[in-house]
Amino acid sequence: MMNIHNLAIHYSTKMLQSIFLQLARNYSPDKTLAGSLWAEIEQHYSEAGRHYHTMSHLEHLYEELSVVKNNISDWDTVLFSLFYHDVIYDPTAKDNEEKSAELAEKRLLETGFPEERTARCMNQILATKKHEMSADPDANYFTDADLSTLAFDWENYRVYMQNVRREYAVYADVLYNPGRKKVLEQLLGMKRLYKTDHFYDRYEKQARENLRREMELL
Repeated sequence: MMNIHNLAIHYSTKMLQSIFLQLARNYSPDKTLAGSLWAEIEQHYSEAGRHYHTMSHLEHLYEELSVVKNNISDWDTVLFSLFYHDVIYDPTAKDNEEKSAELAEKRLLETGFPEERTARCMNQILATKKHEMSADPDANYFTDADLSTLAFDWENYRVYMQNVRREYAVYADVLYNPGRKKVLEQLLGMKRLYKTDHFYDRYEKQARENLRREMELL
């Protein structure tokens, strides 16, 4: 019997699958292609070593972005960015965003998605590397949504911390803790974590509080 946790994952995956298939079919009538692209995405986000960068992360991101959909000028491009932004994820590598963007470019062009919008998607994915202010307003909403995890209530933030640590299980604490501390310091050193007023007003205070509490635990 499927337990409640696995049932939730099952339904979130089905929801995301439906969204992606419709999205891909907007540009390609090839249902087989859409299905194979989804299978590839699902395989990557379901890899054994993933504990945070999973389908649940994509579902959370979709929920956050749906709230600001009317503020986004190119919804389909942002959706493709959502599905591909962490498709390649190796905690020991430093070029995950670049490789994810490259795979997105290859797959989107297969669907017939316009080249200029594909380039915009790639830039949105690359923007998640540093989460800095972008000239593309859609990218700012996208990267803000990606950081919204930082504003979870403390109990859920602790789960997030634990899941991130599990993804970096290859590293002992003596290596992980200084690296994580550096990431937290960089985030706390930003003038604003969230570029858009929507996310800033809702999450800035809580996110900074969580980051400071995590720092104290390292």
